[in-house]
Amino acid sequence: MTRPPAATAPGTHPAGLRDFYEDPTVPVASGTARSRRQAQLLARALGPVRPGTPAATILDIGCGDGTAAATAAEVLAGHRLVGVDWSQDALRRARTRIPCAVRGELTDGGLPFAAGSADAVLFSEVVEHLVDPDAALDELRRVLRPGGHLMLSTPNLAAWYNRGLLLAGVQPVFSEVSLRRVHGRPGTQVVGHLRLYTARALRGFLAASGFEVVRIAGAPYHDVPRPLRPLDRAACHVPSLASILLAHARRRRE
Repeated sequence: MTRPPAATAPGTHPAGLRDFYEDPTVPVASGTARSRRQAQLLARALGPVRPGTPAATILDIGCGDGTAAATAAEVLAGHRLVGVDWSQDALRRARTRIPCAVRGELTDGGLPFAAGSADAVLFSEVVEHLVDPDAALDELRRVLRPGGHLMLSTPNLAAWYNRGLLLAGVQPVFSEVSLRRVHGRPGTQVVGHLRLYTARALRGFLAASGFEVVRIAGAPYHDVPRPLRPLDRAACHVPSLASILLAHARRRRE
């Protein structure tokens, strides 16, 4: 049911997962509104581009087909946005949408960037696909300058409807028990989710990984059935109930 903007998430995966993420039929696009909101949060954090000051370097890690990065680039005009993914299929598509997209992994040698070289990282619905999220956050922290911004989004295990589904004995939305087909939950699309977070767990995970959490906000999910969308938008006012968690964190200064 979920359609992450980076189903081709970087990181170490067994061969079966790599084959899954390289499959061009696996969806790699998400809601444009959510991508734009995340970019707007980052634009406010970075401040306006002033004459004579260098543009910020922003890495979109797990850029997928570049759809979210292209949306972000419109909001973050004046800054340097670089898409990063390990899927060659995704990179071919991303290069038709954004000027710069390079191959990189979060583990197995790390990202092709020097330590402290990035001012900000967009990490949009990638962490839920990773075998080793701890190593991934270590690598993001390495490439960010002290005080650099991390904008992370991920589905919320404790979304308002998942609480009701669990009470009814139904597998929560966003969770998956197989890479071959959906079992026991609403939806039909398998996208390879391995990790799911609540707002509390995400806050603790980021803090333990060397980041200061500035804010966790909520965002709606574009595949919620139309009659339920007003409820989904209302739930965003209480991030712990929202469909999607948007976290703004900063790398702690040494």
